[in-house]
Amino acid sequence: MGKAGQGQEAHKLAEALHRAAIGLLRGIKTADQESGLSPPRLSALSVLVFAGAQSLASLAKAEGVKPPTMSKLVAELEAEGLIEKSPDPEDRRGLVIAATPRGRKLMLQGRDRRLALLKDRLAPLSAKEFALLSDAAPVLLKIASRVY
Repeated sequence: MGKAGQGQEAHKLAEALHRAAIGLLRGIKTADQESGLSPPRLSALSVLVFAGAQSLASLAKAEGVKPPTMSKLVAELEAEGLIEKSPDPEDRRGLVIAATPRGRKLMLQGRDRRLALLKDRLAPLSAKEFALLSDAAPVLLKIASRVY
């Protein structure tokens, strides 16, 4: 396949993946709404639950926001008892932000709801389609994990 064809094929694939990603995100949005948290707060809590405790700066960087914005989100999550701050053992001036057991439970319940919705979407697939998607999953994860 020549460069021009590869470019056209890449564009078609990118469009299809974009449509699929948007459709899947819209489909699982209802599960996220059941948490009662706004999308930014849910996203920050997700980082703390699945990636572990973080400094405010690293959490802000992970979420692509400025530290003052993250500071506000952290204060809201702390007021709801979903996260806690403790002194950073490596930097006495800093704090480590971590999910509380309540925050972890809320996030894991939301993850279970999202997975259930996705499993329902997989149910009507043929065995061949299921196998094809299973084979593609590692490649999709590779694409999704690229950091820019």
